[in-house]
Amino acid sequence: MFADKIRVLRKEKKLTQAEVAKEVDLSARGYQDLELGAKPRYDALLHIADFYDVSVDWLMGRTDNPHAHR
Repeated sequence: MFADKIRVLRKEKKLTQAEVAKEVDLSARGYQDLELGAKPRYDALLHIADFYDVSVDWLMGRTDNPHAHR
């Protein structure tokens, strides 16, 4: 679920994995691993949520509202 959401968000912004990785302070491989299903570290999760302007709860599938608890 998380992997699918960040992949869709990235593609909507027409960005490469490497471009997003740089913005969220991850290696290109680290971001690629997240899109392939790796579990994110908490700090990476926060950076990704901020970058895409969505809530952590939505990214992790705990709510259907992408802006809950922002």
